[in-house]
Amino acid sequence: MDENARRAALIEAMLPDVPFDGWGRAAGAAARRLGWDEADLAALFPGGERAIVAGFSGWADQRMLAALAERNLAALKVRERIATACWTRLSLLEPHREAVRRALSLLALPQHAALGLRLLYDTVDAAWYAAGDTATDFNFYTKRGLLAAVYAATTLYWLDDRSPGAAETRAFLDRRLADVLALPRLGTRLRQGLDRLPNPWRMMRAARRS
Repeated sequence: MDENARRAALIEAMLPDVPFDGWGRAAGAAARRLGWDEADLAALFPGGERAIVAGFSGWADQRMLAALAERNLAALKVRERIATACWTRLSLLEPHREAVRRALSLLALPQHAALGLRLLYDTVDAAWYAAGDTATDFNFYTKRGLLAAVYAATTLYWLDDRSPGAAETRAFLDRRLADVLALPRLGTRLRQGLDRLPNPWRMMRAARRS
């Protein structure tokens, strides 16, 4: 088993315990169940909890991409592809909603803000990649900035959504994407749209306080 597979196995083993024990303790207990020692855990996640949370986010991104690879996204409009990508990731994380909450609480700490931004970028970049985005100019960054704001807001909405099948979250996501992606061109109007969206990191801090 290579390192990536070992990380994935450990993440999957620890997730049921994260809501109760937090990332560090859950990782240690999962490693012991797998027959690994502290040295193995340190080698896989040398940065402690922040590295584990980063691994969890990357694990979710990879599962999203694997699921999307089985879909015929080419038959969909761009907005539908992006909505499918975002919804697929949230659906995969549904059994681990409280682990996501724990992860956002850690990333909301000031010392982890840069990591949170990087992980959010990685997620939206993966979503656009799966959607077939080929932009190389300013639109490349604008698209990712807009989707980052939409996905962060949708995630926070989803955390407290108790509607059947998270239907209200899906409607929220579709409305937000309609606001920022159903434009004839990406440019000045998109930058203005980004300014109107909530700052995802400010919202993460608010979630942590609550």
